Amino acid sequence: MDVVEDVSELRRRVGAERCAGRTIGLVPTMGYLHAGHRSLLDAARRDNDMVVASIFVNPTQFGPGEDLASYPRDLKRDHAVLDAAGTDLLFLPSAADMYPDGAGAQAIWVEPGALAGNLCGASRPGHFRGVATVVTKLLNMVQPDTLYLGQKDVQQAAILRRMVRDLAFPVSVRVLPTVREPDGLALSSRNAYLTPEERAEAPALKRALDCALAMIGTGERDVARLVAGMEEVIRRDAPDGRIDYISVVDAATLQPVVSLQGDVLIALAVYLGKARLIDNAEITIG
Repeated sequence: MDVVEDVSELRRRVGAERCAGRTIGLVPTMGYLHAGHRSLLDAARRDNDMVVASIFVNPTQFGPGEDLASYPRDLKRDHAVLDAAGTDLLFLPSAADMYPDGAGAQAIWVEPGALAGNLCGASRPGHFRGVATVVTKLLNMVQPDTLYLGQKDVQQAAILRRMVRDLAFPVSVRVLPTVREPDGLALSSRNAYLTPEERAEAPALKRALDCALAMIGTGERDVARLVAGMEEVIRRDAPDGRIDYISVVDAATLQPVVSLQGDVLIALAVYLGKARLIDNAEITIG
């Protein structure tokens, strides 16, 4: 695997591959890679001639008081994961490459609109503007054929898919299923923040989702009762948790639903100590 830090060299390398008729897959990350990232890298390896991964802890998607400074980093381990996955090129841009005048002086942004107004966007204002803007920069720099994202970050995936469509990027978007620990906890770099006691409570998110799906399976169609059932699971199985939100929304618009019909997304975010954990499930209701 080659490592490139300079944008001009990145463009030269991927441009040569493109001119040779080879396909390029991009896996954008903030590092501290885990098996969820590995699933994206493996899919990109199967689909493309060249796999490009990026690692950049993007300051503009962190709000005031969030964990930018303490976000977990382990570049040596990341190299090992990327090498094992057969990654061709690792792009390690600097903050100056991504924000030439500094992140605080960025003048032009990609605004995600109504898709960012609910779920995580409600409690992290500006987060998805930072995500959309930095991914736009990466797409312009790499110009991949396919962008690989994970279902765990379902709102992010929905926004980026819509961004690619609305702004006519010549790129396909593949969203891969959430990868979980054996006890159901969705893999996340921020799981590193969990104490042993918090880690024991963390699978409550998946159990809350399973409870909601079971309720729907037995005929429940009242959103309030569904949410109440999930809240009960969190209170019971994660007594140290603090619920940020539990929402039932339309899977396409991410807006709250009144009745459970069609493609529905059930999503939640729960604080456990320093960690803010998210999870979701999609279901089609006839």
